[in-house]
Amino acid sequence: MSLNSAMRVSATGLTAERFRMDVISVNIANANSSRVNGKEPYRRRDVELIGDANGVKISRIVEDKGPFVMKFEPGNPNADAEGMVLYSNVEPVSEMVNMIGASRAYEANIAAFNAVKGMIRSALTIGKV
Repeated sequence: MSLNSAMRVSATGLTAERFRMDVISVNIANANSSRVNGKEPYRRRDVELIGDANGVKISRIVEDKGPFVMKFEPGNPNADAEGMVLYSNVEPVSEMVNMIGASRAYEANIAAFNAVKGMIRSALTIGKV
């Protein structure tokens, strides 16, 4: 692997992890959304990443088909006839754990990118007197 391809792999990792953090942020922002006007609440989304020799690519965004959270809130205007309100299937604590993982992966890609940049800088000074 050349130094240029190592930088490219790290750069694609940075892009993918940033996108993953954006999706996690949207999940957290919609954690308390409920069914309104008969529409389903927000479904948690997850990013599928694939890797190859050229780096990391975003394969697709997948909706979590897990069950929604149902709460008994008869005074809520979004409650059904039995007084149940359907809320999003996002668990904020799990999303924060995912955010920490994505953030650490982002930091690891920065470290790898900077290491390669340092190698290139050192290689350029080899011939200097």
